[in-house]
Amino acid sequence: MKKKIGVVLSGCGVRDGSEIHEAVLTLLAIDRNGAEAVCMAPDMEFSEVNHLTMEETGATRNVMVESARIARGAIRNIKQVQAADLDAIIFPGGFGAARNLCNFADKGSAAATQPDVARLIREMAEARKPIGAICIAPALIAAVLGKEYAPSVTIGNDAGTAAAINQTGSTHVECPVREFVVDKEHKIVSTPAYMLATRISEAAEGIEQTVKALLDLI
Repeated sequence: MKKKIGVVLSGCGVRDGSEIHEAVLTLLAIDRNGAEAVCMAPDMEFSEVNHLTMEETGATRNVMVESARIARGAIRNIKQVQAADLDAIIFPGGFGAARNLCNFADKGSAAATQPDVARLIREMAEARKPIGAICIAPALIAAVLGKEYAPSVTIGNDAGTAAAINQTGSTHVECPVREFVVDKEHKIVSTPAYMLATRISEAAEGIEQTVKALLDLI
C-alpha cells in the first residue's frame, strides 16, 4: 500500500500563498518515490497580492479554493484530516506559510498558528510521524513545536529569520540550498529552497532529497 503524505498548501502564489514551484516539485518527488500525496488546506480568507505589481489588491481570496488550483481540485479541508490518516506530512513554502497558516511574517517568534494547522502538526509530532518543511515553512514548525520539542530546522542562512526561530525554543541550523537538515529525534526534515535558490533546479535538488529523507523516516 502506498504511503500517504499530507501536503499542506496555503494558497496559490509565492506572495500570498504556496510557492508554486516548491509545491509542484514536492508533489512530483512524492509520486516519483512511490507515495501518494494528500493535498489539504485551511478553509479561510486571505488578502490577495497582485503577482505582477507585488502589491495587495484590497481583495480577499480563500486559501482552500486557491490551493485547489495546484492540487487540480483534489483538496481536503485540513479540519477534517487527522494524523491517523497520514504516514507523514510536508509544508511547501511561500508567504502563505508565514501569513495564512500562521502569522510569523508579522509576529516572528510570537506567531500564532491557524488552529487546525497547529492541531495537525502537534498530532503528527505526538504520533512520531515525520514532518517536512520547505523554504519559510520551518518557521511555522518552530512556532508550533518550539517550546515543547525544541526541534532543529533550517531556512538557509537568513540571520533575522534564524534568530526568530531560535527565540521559539527551536534551533536553527545553517544549510546550503541544495541540501537539507534532519532532526532525527523529532523526525523533522527541512530545506531552504527559495529562501536561497536563484534557479528552480537548485530548489528541486533540495526538495527531492527532503522528500526522500521524509519517506525514509516513516
